[in-house]
This record gives sequence, C-alpha cells and structure tokens, in this order.
Amino acid sequence: VQLVESGGGMVQAGESLTLSCKFSGFTYNSYCLAWFRQSPGKGREGVAALVTGGRSTHYVDAVKGRFTISLDSAKNTVYLEMNSLKDEDSALYHCAADNGAGGTWWCKDLDPDEYSSWGPGTQVTVSS
Repeated sequence: VQLVESGGGMVQAGESLTLSCKFSGFTYNSYCLAWFRQSPGKGREGVAALVTGGRSTHYVDAVKGRFTISLDSAKNTVYLEMNSLKDEDSALYHCAADNGAGGTWWCKDLDPDEYSSWGPGTQVTVSS
C-alpha cells in the first residue's frame, strides 16, 4: 500500500484548505482510511476516519463541524476538507490506511497504532 498526500500550505486563521491523499496497492475488500496530524513535541493525533465502501465517518472532537473526510473511489483518493482553520490546526498531516480483513470496528477509535501504512505527510500552517 502506498499513500501520498498533497494540498498543504500556509493560510490565515478562518480560511479553508483541502488535503488529498492518493492511495494504491489495496488488495482487500475494505480498508480504514484516516487522517492524522502531528505538531512538534506532540504525538500523532487522529483527526478523521472512514471505511471504504461504508457511510460512517469519525472525527476527533476538536474538528467536528469544521473538517470533512470523503472518498472518491474512482480516483483512489481520500480528501480532508478543512474549514474555519485555527492556529492549533497547524501540523504535519498524514493519511494512513489498514485493511479491514478482521473487521473495521476499530476505525472510529482513531488510534495510530492500528494503522500499518502511512504517507510522508503534508504541512499545514495556520497564522493569525
């Protein structure tokens, strides 16, 4: 599995940004796809997740109502639309994936230890 993020940049507080993650090499019927972020001195924080072929999406409380995760299966791309950005959203954003061969119940937990495939990340910087 390979994942490559794009779309990061520097924006002002209150503005919007959409990140993209192109994936390849999926061989199972279902996967959990998620976005994580990491700031200097902090661990990886789960931001949003979904299951391929499913309808449910999951978000950390800090981004609910502002961020939207979505999937375009035809383009093998998962997106993270980020609105009303805040200073504290500044981080290196990674997308991650793991197969749902044993079930996808764990997707909602946004636990980085559950994911085996990671992209290199794209930097988001929000200034006020």
